[in-house]
Amino acid sequence: MTTLILTVAGADRPGLVAAVADVVDAHGGNWENSSLAELAGTFAGVIEVSVPTERTGELETALRGIQGQGLLTLSVLTGTPGPSEDEEQLLVMQVLGNDRPGIVREVSAVLNAHALSIEELTTETREAAMAGGRLFEASVIAKVPPTVDLDALRADLERLASEIQVDINLG
Repeated sequence: MTTLILTVAGADRPGLVAAVADVVDAHGGNWENSSLAELAGTFAGVIEVSVPTERTGELETALRGIQGQGLLTLSVLTGTPGPSEDEEQLLVMQVLGNDRPGIVREVSAVLNAHALSIEELTTETREAAMAGGRLFEASVIAKVPPTVDLDALRADLERLASEIQVDINLG
C-alpha cells in the first residue's frame, strides 16, 4: 500500500468531498484521515488516502482530472509513516486572548525553538461577547522529542503568554 496526501481547495459548493471520495473509491483507495473546512467561502482540506501501490498512478491521474469540477487546486504527495503513537509524547495546548497579528508566529517560534513538531493546529477568531473586539483562540497538538526539557519549554510558554497577553493552558 502507498499513502497519498491530497490537498484540496476550491470555491465551496455541495459535492466537492463526494467527487474526491468517488475517485478514491473507484481506484481502490481508502480514505484514512482528513481535515476539511470551509473558510471564507473557500473549501480547503488535507486528506490521507491509502491505495494499492500498483494503482497509485491511475488514482493520481484521476484525481487531477477532477480539478475542472470546482477544485482550484489539488496536490498529491506521497506520505511517509511517522513513529507509532506509543513512541511519541504529545503536548496539548490552548491559547486564548485578544486577537492581534503575530500570535501564531510567536507561539510556533517557541515550539520550534524547542524542536516540537506541530501535529495539529486549529485557530479561530470571534467577537468578544462582553468586552467587544475580537478574540483569538487556538488549539495545538505538538510532538515532543524525548530530549526536550519540559520545564524550560513551560517557562518559555509562560513568558510568551505574559508578553503577548494571552492565556496558554497546557493539557
